[in-house]
Formats: sequence, structure tokens, C-alpha cells
Amino acid sequence: MVHVRHGEKVRKAVFPVAGMGTRFLPATKANPKEMLPVVDKPLIQYAVEEAVEAGITEMIFITGRNKRSIADHFDKAYELEHQLEMNNKKALLDIAQNIVPKGVSCTYIRQNEALGLGHAVLTAAHLIGDEPFAVILADDLIHGDKGAVRQMVDLFEYYKSSVIAIQKVPGPDISAYGVISGKPQSDRVYLLDEIVEKPAFEDAPSDMGVTGRYIFTPQIFHHLEQLKPGAGGEYQLTDAIQTLLTEEQVLAYEYEGTRYDCGSKMGLLKANIELGLLHHQIGDDLHNYLSNELPEKLKKTT
Repeated sequence: MVHVRHGEKVRKAVFPVAGMGTRFLPATKANPKEMLPVVDKPLIQYAVEEAVEAGITEMIFITGRNKRSIADHFDKAYELEHQLEMNNKKALLDIAQNIVPKGVSCTYIRQNEALGLGHAVLTAAHLIGDEPFAVILADDLIHGDKGAVRQMVDLFEYYKSSVIAIQKVPGPDISAYGVISGKPQSDRVYLLDEIVEKPAFEDAPSDMGVTGRYIFTPQIFHHLEQLKPGAGGEYQLTDAIQTLLTEEQVLAYEYEGTRYDCGSKMGLLKANIELGLLHHQIGDDLHNYLSNELPEKLKKTT
């Protein structure tokens, strides 16, 4: 059993970004779904910013075909920066130069086969070593005063246990999630008893669904290595979490914040509208449009 060393920090995050994004075709035929914009930033940048806020400095991207633009986005763009500097566009230059803050590194690993989330996480094992680490799914954009990963890192540092993010999912929609059962430990914190991948609504152990944020001890890799194909013929991360429970406690945490399921078209649209309303440049104009112009247009379509 792995014992997390006293005072050990979560410094590394894994971003599984190898999925094909077929629900957004044709937009994702040649471009990654993680590069779809919410207002003026791609989804993957929101995820990286959340990790940086939590004190994470090493970003590990598990990529696949047609994902080159993710690496390009976080790389230095010499020509662009030179042009902005020559045109005296300092504000835009600052944005371009600070997409990746100083002291933060990005590493890319190619997942040659799409064998599921569990396999994607295992691909990063040699870079993680014996440290605790985060797994962040960019499809889930979580907005709040304090990032979900920061909240979970704080919890990890207190309990020294793996932590998975959960939210209440009402009704039949629960069958699209990994679902947990657990005993209340403290406010918003549950001691995990069981986790099941996408159960039928009538078989779901609770209404608490797993969302795309995890903090793991390195012991998870031992269980990922033992996996056999599960639901959908893929290597499921939830199966490894279930067997991890035989060795150490795992916590489920109902984070504070609003989640947008940006793996769906409606979720992406909602994120653009709601975060657009908060944007310092367009918020007022968007509010005016939604309040005054859009209602008139809706009348014409009904």
C-alpha cells in the first residue's frame, strides 16, 4: 500500500484529451473538441487555469490524432507575439504570452488506441511516479469563486486520501454517469462505499454522479494495471476506483460551483451564454441582447 508522505503536494495533472468529439461533428472533424471556445478561451485553457489555481505546475496531456492544435495553443507563438508587439497591441500581447504562466510545464503523450479513461490515465504513470496527482476532464467546465480542483486539493491535503468530484443528478440522467454510494463524513464529503459505471436508473445506488475531477494517490496505477475491459469494452477508471477501495479509503466530494457539460451542444451553449454574461467586455451587451432583442426574435419563431 502506498503511503502519501507528510506534506506532499499535488503538483501534476493529467488531461485526457484523446477523444474524437463525434457529438460536435463537423466542427471536430479536424479540430479537437477541447479547443472549442467558451466566449474567448478554449475549453482546455479553462481546465489548465483551474489546475494552476490549485498550485499544480506540471500539465500532462494524453493526446491522439488531430490534437496538434492543443500543443500549439500552449506553445510560444513567436510570429504572433512579434506582430502584436510591432503593432503596439500590449493588452493582446500580454494575453498571448501568459496562456501558460511562468513555472508551468506542458508534456504530451500520444494514446495510440482509444481504450477508455482508465487506459488514458495509466499512460501517464511513468511521468507521475509515486506522487499524488489530479485528473481533469476539459469537457466539464466548472465555474465558481474557488475552483473545484483547488477545493479537492485542500481536501486531499487534510485527509491524505484520493478524492473524486460528485454532483446530484436528478432522474434518469443518472444512467449517463459513474454513480457512488457512501457515508457522510463531513459537509459535502462522503466516505466512498461503491462506484458503478453508468448503471440503469433503477439500479443506481444514489443520485450522486461522478464528474470530471479526481485527485489520486499513486496506488491507483496498480489497480489500473489489473483492469479488464468493462462497460463499452473500454478500461474504465471507475472499475479501478472500486478495487482501490479494498486498499485505502476514497472520498467523494460535492464541490461548490456550477458545472457545464461541454461534451454536449446544449451544455456548451449554456456555458457561452452564462460566462458571456460575466465577461468584462461583452457582458453588458449580451445582457441587453438577451433582455431586449432576443425576446422579439423568439416571438417571430413561435
